[in-house]
Amino acid sequence: MPKDCTNSSERDMLASAGKAAPAKTMTRRAASGTLTEMWMKKPSTSSKRAAVPEGKAVTMKSSDAANPEEGSPAPSEVSTSKSSSSKQAEVIARAILDTLEDDTMGESWKIALALEFQKPYFLKLKKFLLAEHMSHTIYPSTNNIYSWSKLTPLDQVKVVVLGQDPYHDVNQAHGLSFSVLMPTKPPPSLKNIYKQLETDIPGFKAPMTGDLSAIARQGVLWLNTSLTVRAHKAGSHSRQGWEIFTAQAIRAILQRKGNDQPGVVFMAWGLPAQKTFNSIGVDEKKHLLLKSAHPSPLSAHRGFLGNGHFKQANEWLAKKYGKGAEIDWTVISAK
Repeated sequence: MPKDCTNSSERDMLASAGKAAPAKTMTRRAASGTLTEMWMKKPSTSSKRAAVPEGKAVTMKSSDAANPEEGSPAPSEVSTSKSSSSKQAEVIARAILDTLEDDTMGESWKIALALEFQKPYFLKLKKFLLAEHMSHTIYPSTNNIYSWSKLTPLDQVKVVVLGQDPYHDVNQAHGLSFSVLMPTKPPPSLKNIYKQLETDIPGFKAPMTGDLSAIARQGVLWLNTSLTVRAHKAGSHSRQGWEIFTAQAIRAILQRKGNDQPGVVFMAWGLPAQKTFNSIGVDEKKHLLLKSAHPSPLSAHRGFLGNGHFKQANEWLAKKYGKGAEIDWTVISAK
């Protein structure tokens, strides 16, 4: 059987697979069929019962096979039950991933990125995620992979803070770069971000927790280039397709409403973020591109601390958008 998924709702759905026929499945159809149909090359998951795959029988003692206890299932029944339960769990996991964008992505981003969902790289990415979910714990939970898209709608983005991949420990990642779930204490990189905020923003006092959602709601897009990770294995989902997808999300910001948008502040901390923005082609005549070292303890003292990025961002926003358009970074301050 697969290991636990990343949250209780997913575990409940997978656990129920062996108890009843699969629940009604909503699928997003493309010209060539749903993702589930493409992967399985058989009827979609809305069928009443999943087919039982061939598999090895459960090993049992010969005495047990010859003299099974009264009321206990025969070895063949045990094998069929286990394989059927595992198969149904996989069908449900496929269905969750199949409708993930429809169910969890913010509407403005879903419209802007719709063409990506049927591209070969994205279908391959989904297949990879299915295999990972069936054998490992993945962060963040599926309902939080696209939380950035709901907290910061496309037309409201004023600042982009680009990270690399999600935190990979328990109760940390929830879909925003550098941010962690309540009541988790701020990781080292976020502590350094808080230090710079205390320097740049009058009245900011570093909080004891690390949830940045309140800042995201003001138009700060906390985006990782890779949106998922295997538990306790940093970078494990890099170069699987997420980087292509998130680069397109950044392009969607650059392309919105033609030249009517005042521009965006892009914070490029560390060489990977800088390379990403350079490859996409951020027009520095229209946008503010702020570069420095990464806030990690390994590099923060080599250019991140003292970079003045939050102060510069607010000054630029006030100039471009008008007074009052600045980000209230103090909204997360310790009380």
